[in-house]
Amino acid sequence: PSVDVITGLIKANFPARISFRVSSKVDSRTIMDSNGAESLLGKGDMLFLPPGTSQIVRVHGAFVDEKEIAKIVEHIKAQGKPEYDTTITKTEEEMSDADDLPGRRDVLFPDALRTVVSNKSASTSLLQRHLRIGYGRAAAILDAMVREGYIGEMDGSKRARPILQKAFDDLQEAEEGREL
Repeated sequence: PSVDVITGLIKANFPARISFRVSSKVDSRTIMDSNGAESLLGKGDMLFLPPGTSQIVRVHGAFVDEKEIAKIVEHIKAQGKPEYDTTITKTEEEMSDADDLPGRRDVLFPDALRTVVSNKSASTSLLQRHLRIGYGRAAAILDAMVREGYIGEMDGSKRARPILQKAFDDLQEAEEGREL
């Protein structure tokens, strides 16, 4: 490591430091701000600088060589095929986009329809403000409203979409007990 790569600013942002064996005292001082890492034994021997102290501790971590890692990987692979849960990496907006399939609606659709009808206006910014959602989700809800015949297509001269009579009728029926 060089001082050009591991700058003082970088070191200041790491509360703890670990150093394995290095080739020179200069490298040790670059990482740990003191000598010592150059005389470590290797294979898991390391220096540890805990956060909030200036006392370096010599510790020994487990050393696992490449052959052993390969054996572990093969053992895990032999256990069966992985089952990935792709929903873990999706955002809320991506999850709501998946609900855009025929017959499925965003959970906020009824609230969005009430908002649109009560404000007599249908725009993404209105839904964003009233429902506290992002642009993508608001736009997807409006697209679903267009598909289902609650609001009209965008008119180039106006910012808001026209609300169709079906929206008023279905909302009235929903208030009388029928689901939207």
